[in-house]
Amino acid sequence: MARYEDLARGEMLGDRDGLLKLLVHQKDRHLLGVHVIGTSATELIHIGQMVMTVNGTVDMLVDNVFNYPTLAEAYKVAAHNAVNKLNQLRTFGA
Repeated sequence: MARYEDLARGEMLGDRDGLLKLLVHQKDRHLLGVHVIGTSATELIHIGQMVMTVNGTVDMLVDNVFNYPTLAEAYKVAAHNAVNKLNQLRTFGA
């Protein structure tokens, strides 16, 4: 998950409640879903839709460049958080 309040653009907009959440398959890392709540949600959701359309993984979001400061940067932040959680699960044998 990435909260708008933690993004430079979210802070500039004053959106303290917005968020982007990724749903990622634990084993194959495919992107299963995206939730966007807040400013410009309709302008962000298509990025996740495209990744899902090509059966993409969370790693695609980690490896791609997102402009700064934009709300689209939330994809990179959320993807890094997801990868960190997946690594923790693997480390602890879940």
